[in-house]
Amino acid sequence: MPNILLLTDDDFFAEDLCEQIKLYAPEFEIFREELPLKTYHIIIFDEKTDKIKTFAAKAPVFFLTKDENLNPAGASHVFIKPFKLFNFLDMLRAGINRFENSCDGYLSFNRYQLRPTKKEIVNLKNGEHIKLTEKEVAMIKYLYNSKGRIVGKNELLQEVWGYNPDVTTHTIETHIYRLRQKVEHDNPDAQMIMTEEGGYLLKF
Repeated sequence: MPNILLLTDDDFFAEDLCEQIKLYAPEFEIFREELPLKTYHIIIFDEKTDKIKTFAAKAPVFFLTKDENLNPAGASHVFIKPFKLFNFLDMLRAGINRFENSCDGYLSFNRYQLRPTKKEIVNLKNGEHIKLTEKEVAMIKYLYNSKGRIVGKNELLQEVWGYNPDVTTHTIETHIYRLRQKVEHDNPDAQMIMTEEGGYLLKF
């Protein structure tokens, strides 16, 4: 699930925008404050310009303003308020797709590089390109964004599969096993996912 960070001093506007995004674009998760262990795919600044350059190094920046002449350095897109919601949501989706398909959107850890849009992982030691399923990509991304924390089977099940009564923790175990076989090839030096008490941990 793509994460969006919304930085604004206007609580009324923030609540309204968050509700609209949740209603019409539930694939996004939106946050009002920066969390250390979260990876943000797009950062929205509402009339705030003081930290755009700093945040621009972390993700594409969308800047919202009523001033038609304001175009701060570091902003990827500028939206003049009021703007059409569905145009804005289309740009959010396009921005995330471009970011994930760029080198900045690749997730690098240990000896691997995950390329989400291409649905592949690259072994940087030997150059092997390994095709992944959508669920495998989602599992690796969730473990990556949870860096430094053991992710329980039930949590991974909920976040990747959602509330599906036909899916159990055995499904997680099977998918993790197949993913390891596909990527690690039973090579201990190529270990990607570690099994810990209560769940899984991505090796960095």
